[in-house]
Amino acid sequence: MQVINREAIAATERQIRPYVRNTPTIAVDAGDFGLETQPLVFKLEFLQHTGSFKPRGAFANLLTRRAPASGVVAASGGNHGAAVAFAAMRLGIKATIFVPKITSPAKLDRIRSYGAELVVTGAVYAEALAASEARIAETGALAVHAYDQAETLLGQASVGLELEADRPEIDTLLVATGGGGLIGGIAAWYAGRVRVVSVEPEAAPTLHDALKAGRPVDAAAGGIAADSLAPRQVGQLMFPIAQKHVAEALLVSDGAIGDAQRRLWDVMRVAVEPGGATAMAALLSGRYRPAKDERVAVLLCGANTTAVDFI
Repeated sequence: MQVINREAIAATERQIRPYVRNTPTIAVDAGDFGLETQPLVFKLEFLQHTGSFKPRGAFANLLTRRAPASGVVAASGGNHGAAVAFAAMRLGIKATIFVPKITSPAKLDRIRSYGAELVVTGAVYAEALAASEARIAETGALAVHAYDQAETLLGQASVGLELEADRPEIDTLLVATGGGGLIGGIAAWYAGRVRVVSVEPEAAPTLHDALKAGRPVDAAAGGIAADSLAPRQVGQLMFPIAQKHVAEALLVSDGAIGDAQRRLWDVMRVAVEPGGATAMAALLSGRYRPAKDERVAVLLCGANTTAVDFI
């Protein structure tokens, strides 16, 4: 089994580098958001291909594992599906993507635009995942899991590698958590050198409940960010990493997430989806209160939204 450590992360980053963007960071006066702390650092990962961090894990899978003639199959709330479809298109591999009925139109349109077969089935992600597993059993296609796969974690971890190279001074990083592939990979990279804080919707407290129980457990899967942050359970592979290297798991309300979306647009003209605004919601709602001299970074991880309309 692939070990998820700094050496493996760095090796994976070198493999995927020609295919993914090194997304920028920006420092913003915290006072612009009405906060009294050091300038905030934002990692603008929504500028990644397909509008989220997910291509990192998708390319890590498709570049290191051999796909059969039947291609690859993935289940997703939307962003992972778009990333796998994009990576498959770039590499000339057939892709079939299963998504639940809650998936946003913006994400459905992205998946279709990359030429993948799109199957919309089930009310929530877990039901789409079950349908994808049936297709894999039937066709022998290569499964590309959204978060509970070593290659996926290793690819997502490259976000941490980039951020450390660009902003080695940060003390704390706030990360939105769904299944945990992103925060698990990042936490494995930093390995305690930076305080990594998970932020989840109250309506989908997957990692929060798992840490409280001491193991992955079924959690609620609803709320405003259900198409990106609401699996049934956090990943088995990332959980021991989180136990060791995630400092705390915070919960924020749907109202706080919506407010963070609006504030990011008003202050920075950045339009992110609910999942992409969830980490920022912890700061704006007061769920996370930095110390006076604490240097905080916020990962803005996705922007597949129709919140901004153009004429």
